[in-house]
Amino acid sequence: MTKTLEIEGKTIDEAIETACREFGVPREKLNVEIISEGTPGLFGLGSKKARIRAGLLDLDADLGLAFDRSEKTVRERPVRPARREEPRVAPPPAARETALKAKEILEGILRRMSVNARVSIRETPEVILLQIEGNDNGLLIGKRGQTLDALQYLVNKAVNRQEKDRKQITIDTENYRKKREESLVALAERLAQKVKKTRKAITVSNMNARERRIIHLALQGDESLVTKSRGEGSHRKIIIQPSRKK
Repeated sequence: MTKTLEIEGKTIDEAIETACREFGVPREKLNVEIISEGTPGLFGLGSKKARIRAGLLDLDADLGLAFDRSEKTVRERPVRPARREEPRVAPPPAARETALKAKEILEGILRRMSVNARVSIRETPEVILLQIEGNDNGLLIGKRGQTLDALQYLVNKAVNRQEKDRKQITIDTENYRKKREESLVALAERLAQKVKKTRKAITVSNMNARERRIIHLALQGDESLVTKSRGEGSHRKIIIQPSRKK
C-alpha cells in the first residue's frame, strides 16, 4: 500500500514543497490531493492553514495494465519481411523491442487521460524519442514542461524496471524540448550580461536537473563567470556569479 501523509502549510504551494522534502522527490513524482485551501483571515485572526494529502505515484497501479498490454503486443506482433530499400543502420532487436514497449505504455497512459494522439518512434544510439502528435499538446506540455516531464519519468520507470540494458527515453511534442532549450540558452546569455555589468551574483530557481545543465553548458566557455548549483531536491537552484579570476 502506498504511504500517504496529510500535510499543512500557509498555502497549497508551501504544503506541496513540504511534501517534496518529506518524500525526497520532485513535485511530478507525487500524487497530491487538496483537502482544504485554507484562508488568510483578517489581520491574521481566524486564519486556517491549507491542507493536502500526498503520496508517491504508484507506478504498479497506474501503469500495470498498460505495461502488461505492451508486453503482449510486442510478443504477438508478427515479423514482417523487410522492404528492399536503400541501406540503413537498423537498431538491435532488443533495442527495437524496448522502443515498441515504451510506445505502447505511453499510448496506454494517453488513453487513460482521454487524449487522442498518435505516438511515433525515432531512435538514436543514445536515446529513444517518442513524439506525440495530436490536438492536446498544450495540456501534455503543462507549465514549463512539467506534464511532459512526468510522462517521461513514468514511461522510463515502467520500461526500464525489467531491462538489463537501460536506454534513455525522451518524450516530446511540437518540438517543445528544442524550443525550451533555445529559450534557456537565451536566458543564460541575458543573465550573464547582467552579472558582468553589475558584478553581482544572480540566482535562478524553479528548474529541473536537465534545465540547470543547459544553463551550465551555455556559460561554461565564459571564463569571466562561474555557474554552480545549490540546495537539495526540488529546491535546488542555479547561481551565476562573477569569476574571481581576472
